[in-house]
Amino acid sequence: MSSSATGAAKPTVTVTLDGSNRSTRLPVLSGSIGPDVVDIRKLYGDLGVFTFDPGYGATASCESKITYIDGDAGVLLYRGYPIEQLAEQSDFIEVSYLLMYGDLPTPSQLEAFRKGVTYHTMVHEQLRRFFDGFRRDAHPMAVICGVVGALAAFYHDNLDINDPHQREIAAYRLIAKIPTIAAWAYKYSIGQPFMYPRNDLSYAENFLYMLNAVPSESWKPNPILSRAMDRILVLHADHEQNASTSTVRLAGSTGANPFACVAAGIAALWGPAHGGANEAVLKMLGEIGSPENIPQFISEVKDKNSHTKLMGFGHRVYKNFDPRAKIMKETCHEVLAELGIKDEPLLDMAMEMERIALSDDYFIQRKLYPNVDFYSGIILKAMGIPTSMFTVLFAVARTVGWVSQWKEMIEDPSQRIGRPRQIYTGATQRDYVPVDRRG
Repeated sequence: MSSSATGAAKPTVTVTLDGSNRSTRLPVLSGSIGPDVVDIRKLYGDLGVFTFDPGYGATASCESKITYIDGDAGVLLYRGYPIEQLAEQSDFIEVSYLLMYGDLPTPSQLEAFRKGVTYHTMVHEQLRRFFDGFRRDAHPMAVICGVVGALAAFYHDNLDINDPHQREIAAYRLIAKIPTIAAWAYKYSIGQPFMYPRNDLSYAENFLYMLNAVPSESWKPNPILSRAMDRILVLHADHEQNASTSTVRLAGSTGANPFACVAAGIAALWGPAHGGANEAVLKMLGEIGSPENIPQFISEVKDKNSHTKLMGFGHRVYKNFDPRAKIMKETCHEVLAELGIKDEPLLDMAMEMERIALSDDYFIQRKLYPNVDFYSGIILKAMGIPTSMFTVLFAVARTVGWVSQWKEMIEDPSQRIGRPRQIYTGATQRDYVPVDRRG
């Protein structure tokens, strides 16, 4: 394989199939930032071979203008804006507008968008009865996966994905209603009354209100906790072509309605290797038991023959540090200080694990730094949110990313139905043998 570029000609990569006289020149494409990519669409037609890339770690599945990640440099950009600036200076609604439309809104655009989302937070009253069909001890992710998918049955008047106006309404509905559905899933699991959304609260405040308030008492937002929740939502709003986002795009490529696509994304997010990572962090800490057991646990992690897994450290994409983790660490300590938490065993263990990770050569050499899931799990635990709700909160945040990616895909004239290929390693063709002749 060789590359060539002559003068102003576009660079290409020449691929020659050994043992044959066939070769092909494949164009090299460049994005606005990031590595170049080889367009392999002609490869099978010219050479009769496919590429093999399990997990798609070296394959660009689409063209997107939404999110950019440089894992080596620890960079995360939403529409070109560094995540650090957005987490510090913006809020979730403004970031949602940015992800959906490509630019930060003007004051009037922001007000209109904020109002539009706020006045879509109610769900159809008949949908409330849907929750009664679930067992009381059902995992909240199972509940929201089912309820979000059911939205298509309640809002079937806006399911024409080829109509820009209907796409817009569906996007508003998903972003606005997912906190209500998520909070109600939690209330259902603990047997408390559902709290209807309040239009006088911000997005993060309203979510915390629906999670924590009860009809018999007044509820006031805590600015520190509301800001922490807002940051969690901002930091998790989108993350390029991860497993759940790719699932949303793959489902959307079939022409499925947006509610079904987001429900598919929720299902993909449920896995412990993806959205369930912060829940897995606290499960790990619970299994360690107490701070004095940490050295033994670390020894097991270092043992190549051990199956002990370290959760909340390192990242598949970020190879040096997770830019979201620094923000979450600061937020974590703000929340712990605000709540006056000093002697919570799980949190004590988490802080000790953090100290070890930042000082132990084993962690440093392997770049096993605490990631965003490690700190977000601690924050949510400190705020009294049960671990079963952690992935649900992730889904609330990521819905705007899913909707933005889905919307971008539908509006892309070059989009096709997703259809990965495979290497077949099963039996070759064989003839059927009647059952009485099989011995």
